[in-house]
Amino acid sequence: MEEITPMISTEIGKYLKQNGITLTEFGHIIDLNVGTVSGIVSGNRSISVNQLDRITAGMGLPPDHFYECYIEECIMESPLNWRKISPFLYRCVELGRLDCIKRVVSLLLDTSVYIPLLFEMAEDLFPKGYPDAAAYLYESVAESERKQHSERLAVCQYRLFSLRIGKDQAHNLQTAVRFEPFVDRLDEFDQLDALKDLANVYRSLSMWDKVYIFSCQMYKLGQIQYDLVHNSKRKMKPEKKLSRPLFVYIAYAELMCAYACDAIGDHEQALEHIRGYTDLRWVQETDSDTLHWLGQFQQWAKINTYVNRLMSGDISVLPDYVEHISGEKHVFNELLNVVEVANRYDIDIDHILQRFEPQIAAYRDSEHTNVLTEQQVILEENVRFWYKLAKYNLNRGRYSYGFKCLIDAFEKAITLKHALLIANCVGLFERFRAYAEPGILARYNMWERNDRKDGFAICSD
Repeated sequence: MEEITPMISTEIGKYLKQNGITLTEFGHIIDLNVGTVSGIVSGNRSISVNQLDRITAGMGLPPDHFYECYIEECIMESPLNWRKISPFLYRCVELGRLDCIKRVVSLLLDTSVYIPLLFEMAEDLFPKGYPDAAAYLYESVAESERKQHSERLAVCQYRLFSLRIGKDQAHNLQTAVRFEPFVDRLDEFDQLDALKDLANVYRSLSMWDKVYIFSCQMYKLGQIQYDLVHNSKRKMKPEKKLSRPLFVYIAYAELMCAYACDAIGDHEQALEHIRGYTDLRWVQETDSDTLHWLGQFQQWAKINTYVNRLMSGDISVLPDYVEHISGEKHVFNELLNVVEVANRYDIDIDHILQRFEPQIAAYRDSEHTNVLTEQQVILEENVRFWYKLAKYNLNRGRYSYGFKCLIDAFEKAITLKHALLIANCVGLFERFRAYAEPGILARYNMWERNDRKDGFAICSD
């Protein structure tokens, strides 16, 4: 037989009687007047979540002790009232009671008037660091509006995209593909950030055609908006604050297009895009944030021009490139380019690697950004670096260190579930398998078995 949970008022009355506390005394303890306490205990007065929290604290119980009862007695058995429900939901968020949030929200979804209120709540929670609660609210609103061609639905999908991006690259691909159809439904400024984020995710997946497509879209949209703000007869003031100055999206789109072109070997076209963000004299703003970004793009342009020449086969610029990056705080990506050039054109870079050994050691297990879509790029480049360094050393017969680097790359690639990088690591391992020590072979075979059990097939083509 199902146990019947005593009503909140009954529990309070029982506590007062067992402890010999009068209503007046209890009112003083929890800072509520005696009339309010009396009404709650007698069941003749509704109770707010703030009052419930005070009572619970006064009884020495966990703050959410009565929350399930509160849902049944004060929400389900009463007319729905957002002014009463909203504070309760926020307290559930603070206390991590997602189960209670789900029960209450399920009661609200059948009434359309609550959909925008739940959306506003999700928008409030999203930047405050409550990802689980915000995600559930966005999912609920999106499901309620799935047949609507609304901007609110698109914003929900964008927020869910941002919340779902993680270290699992296979999952990231699914997340990006799922979000793509909603980009055009966002307002123009949200579109700029969404296109930037999509380009970054696809860059981390080495899907250069997608990187180029979304970067070109970002470029065109950014130009239109910049022209509306600065050059049209009727100048427009942005309604929303972008995460970066408006001109940055135009320049960053050129940078990403250049990156994609270089990655597929179209170095001439890449150079055209590099020139696109080298000359930024058209930028009209002069504030400190703008000046910071202008300096950043000048630095990127100089470095990437070196890289473009290196990848094109002009090895003569390598010493200048190394000297240029030596003054940089973060050089991991630049060193990745050096190793790539060494492998591509069979040149000796031992002296360069030795020079940057402290930075290489420091980067082995580190991450340098908290922005998730950018973090994916960092993680992917981390794997690529150890893979290419393994290739460099194995080709020179330094098998012990080469396999150590390859194991690092392989382990990280499996964690990311990055199919292309896993395939590259497997191919390189098989090529040099005959030189692997027994311990390395055992670790490799164990990971391969575990990977297949996990349902992620290692491809070799």
